[in-house]
Amino acid sequence: MPSASPSPSLLPPGPFPSPRLGALPGPAFGQVPAPVSYADIASRGPKQTPEEAAAPQPPQVIPNESASTASLVDVDMPSVHTVSSEFLEQDVQTQTQADRIEREHSIKEEAKEQTERAKKSSAKKARKADNWLAAQFSQLSDESANALVFANLAAVVGLSGWMGWKAWGLYDKGRLSWQSVGVGAAVLAGVGVFESVIGRGLYRGKSS
Repeated sequence: MPSASPSPSLLPPGPFPSPRLGALPGPAFGQVPAPVSYADIASRGPKQTPEEAAAPQPPQVIPNESASTASLVDVDMPSVHTVSSEFLEQDVQTQTQADRIEREHSIKEEAKEQTERAKKSSAKKARKADNWLAAQFSQLSDESANALVFANLAAVVGLSGWMGWKAWGLYDKGRLSWQSVGVGAAVLAGVGVFESVIGRGLYRGKSS
């Protein structure tokens, strides 16, 4: 009596290897294959030669020029100078400093000469004006000269009185300031200079 074949329902599910090809290598049923590293794969390949396994040689510079000594300083050359120990204590230490001091001295001398010329020119103009004024006053008669003196004196007294009255009015109203006082002082100074010129001119004109 032939043996009964197993029921298909009793066979485990999954692919089965063909009996003609044989069993394929691999992990057992239900197991996860272990990971394979690159080193393991490389170790199974052909071996490298010592030249291939060695690290590459760094590039080398082949010297084809001799070292130049032209840029080196020769202490025996005349271009190298030495200074004395009192160099820092000198008033003038470098040629540039000496040139600058000479230029400053020239500028000061020129400014001084210009100031002297301006003073001489102003004095010359003042003497010329005094001479002209004295010549004009010398042509006046005694009566005219006396009348001019009295008129001049009256003008000074009148102007001084008017300015005093204005100053008192500003002070009484509380509006007198240092600016007003300065303006009044400047006016009186100008009048004084004018009176001095007139008086000197009259004296020189009548004395000549």
